[in-house]
Amino acid sequence: MDMPMLTRQSHRHDRPGVPLLGRFRLSGGRAHEICGAARRRLALWLLAGVPGPVIWIRPAWHPDRLHMAGVRGEIDPSRLIMVTPERPEDLLWVMEEALRAGAVAAVIGDLPEAPGLTPIRRLHLAAEAGVAAHGQMALGLVLTPGGGGAPGVESRWRLEPAHDTRAEGWHLSRLRARDGGPGDWLVRRDRAGHVAICDRVVVPA
Repeated sequence: MDMPMLTRQSHRHDRPGVPLLGRFRLSGGRAHEICGAARRRLALWLLAGVPGPVIWIRPAWHPDRLHMAGVRGEIDPSRLIMVTPERPEDLLWVMEEALRAGAVAAVIGDLPEAPGLTPIRRLHLAAEAGVAAHGQMALGLVLTPGGGGAPGVESRWRLEPAHDTRAEGWHLSRLRARDGGPGDWLVRRDRAGHVAICDRVVVPA
């Protein structure tokens, strides 16, 4: 049986999900993509709904780094296990092996560019193997710059800053999802520091 058929069949099984902003749920045992200027913040919001430690993989040579003071505003930084491969070819390999091990509930690949279809299929299968072996949700998150575009992902989300003089704000877009169509929403942070979806944004055609 070929890899695409395995992916399609395994997708039919129910999987645990990870809540996002009290409105959405991302399927575990699959690979999802988050893009946009605020992609790391959206990943941290999602990790708030994931138990235990998580693995965050980023290239050792890239200048972009997580600012731990900012991380502390969203989750406990001690939950992050940072992995920094030296070679580009190791980024997705490490992510695949971490998902297959099933030792943590989420694995993030903070990538310099969107991967191709074959690596994404391999991530799906690795995440499913992690669920089967250990019962963890094994959520895979691929973070990509700009508008993303990794083919074959379970869902694709984009977060961009939309701050004003009243409060911090962000424009959240669902660009692709197997269980829902595209959409745009405004996200705000209240005075207590909580973030929530405030309104649906109507984007002109």
